[in-house]
Amino acid sequence: MEILHIEHLNFTYPGVETPTLRDLSFSVEEGEFIVICGASGCGKTTLLRLLKRELAPHGTLSGEILFAGTPLQQLDDRTAAREVGFVLQNPEHQIATDKVWHELSFGLENLGLPTEVIRRRVAEMASFFGIQEWFRKDTASLSGGQKQMLNLASVMAAQPSVLLLDEPTSQLDPIAAADFIATLRKLNRELGLTILLVEHRLEEVFPIADRVMVMDQGQITLFSPPDKIGRGLAHLPAEHPLLAGLPSAVRIFQALGREDDCPLTVRDGRQFLKQNYSNRIDSLEIPPYRHSEKVALEVREAWFRYRKELPDVVRGASLKVYEGEIFCILGGNGTGKTTLLNLIAGLSKPYRGNIFIRGKKSTDYGGNSLYRKNLALLPQDPQTLFIQETLREDLEELCRLAKFPRSEWEARILRVTQLLGISHKLSSHPYDLSGGEQQKAAIAKMLLLEPKILLMDEPTKGIDAGAKTALAQILQALKKEGITLLIVTHDVEFAAEYADRCALFFDGELLSSDPPSLFFTGNNFYTTAANRISRGIYQNAVTCGDVVRLCRENGVKEAQNEG
Repeated sequence: MEILHIEHLNFTYPGVETPTLRDLSFSVEEGEFIVICGASGCGKTTLLRLLKRELAPHGTLSGEILFAGTPLQQLDDRTAAREVGFVLQNPEHQIATDKVWHELSFGLENLGLPTEVIRRRVAEMASFFGIQEWFRKDTASLSGGQKQMLNLASVMAAQPSVLLLDEPTSQLDPIAAADFIATLRKLNRELGLTILLVEHRLEEVFPIADRVMVMDQGQITLFSPPDKIGRGLAHLPAEHPLLAGLPSAVRIFQALGREDDCPLTVRDGRQFLKQNYSNRIDSLEIPPYRHSEKVALEVREAWFRYRKELPDVVRGASLKVYEGEIFCILGGNGTGKTTLLNLIAGLSKPYRGNIFIRGKKSTDYGGNSLYRKNLALLPQDPQTLFIQETLREDLEELCRLAKFPRSEWEARILRVTQLLGISHKLSSHPYDLSGGEQQKAAIAKMLLLEPKILLMDEPTKGIDAGAKTALAQILQALKKEGITLLIVTHDVEFAAEYADRCALFFDGELLSSDPPSLFFTGNNFYTTAANRISRGIYQNAVTCGDVVRLCRENGVKEAQNEG
């Protein structure tokens, strides 16, 4: 039975000539698990919000959206609010109250349910989602994973028929993201809940989806079972951004030009390698990593807590990052990675230990001199940096604050926006940009300050694989200019591909600083899907490219047997 039916749907935002959605027609059966993917700005979030009446954006809409055979706009307010649940990308943006137990009951109170019903449903949700241990905690004290699980539980308390989720794992560490996705699978399989999930991280969601919708420039390119997607995109060139976002097993399969059954999971990928390729050559020759002798920044035995009565967040952390290095810090939500960045940036001060920036104690930099051609911090939420009506005005304001001569503003702005590929967006409001474009705009603001050290907090969150590749090219260009990059990230695939060194932040300190080929090979959870696929078959393959290279060097088993 169809629960959603969309017919010839078109949508255009005010003041924009090009439609965001163009003639979309599809239906969703009750109980289906649908994954929606595609490049940033292709219309995924717009589509999802149009399916949730209360969150529908303002603009010109044509076409038809039916919910269980009834036009969405004709549903009464109570039914519309209850039957279609929505989980936002940023956990912070959905929590409305100060206590966990109150958040769980908040939506039910707004629906006007009796107190006894509310108490029973809250208890049920807390038990189902494993919230009992932090049931009475302040919502502000929760980790990112806990906040997102609370958002999901609060939405599910209303017992919706359809659940819409907009990149819900983009700000979660790999373990919290896997737990969240496992919970979605449980809701779908055990409760028959219809789920539409917009996601860039496809490794875990591809295998559990009934169908995958691939969107490009406001249209549906493919809408098929996941095992047909790889073959359906085979005509695209190898560098196409849509291919870069596919699960590692699919990417390896495609890169090797195979035509048999496409693997989807790590388990399938391992079987595919074992059945088709030998491991006569079981490791790659990787030259030893050599860094500059000059230390760009150093943390020496830093300790920090937010209040005297609270436990330490940073506990004797030490770190050296060398000039022109891309250094990635990984670790769980709430472990203190962002706090460490704030200490390095001078936004907080350790109560013990020292921070050195370019050989000088950070406390010895007077006024704003630390931020003048020395250091810049890109925060986790780029929107916090935007204060003007257009991107151009935002960049001009920064030029004014930096006291650049007025005659240089235009040249400086064009240089950084052309480097980042966003010069055509200068007249746009920063909030109207896609997630990837906002990230680039925020980096543009940082680069205007001409820093020698750039600190970045989760720069790849919420952006598609193509935008990540573009970002990586920008970072490598900055590295060639001698800029040092210290990046906090949950994106293990990005770190494995582009970092010079990686470290794990745990229990307030940094552990295991190594090049990616060593760092990820020794991990079970903080590692790449490509490494999980090839582990025990090949020794030091941590990216899809590594696995493909070793497969090609070994050759296909059948060909070897015939020879």
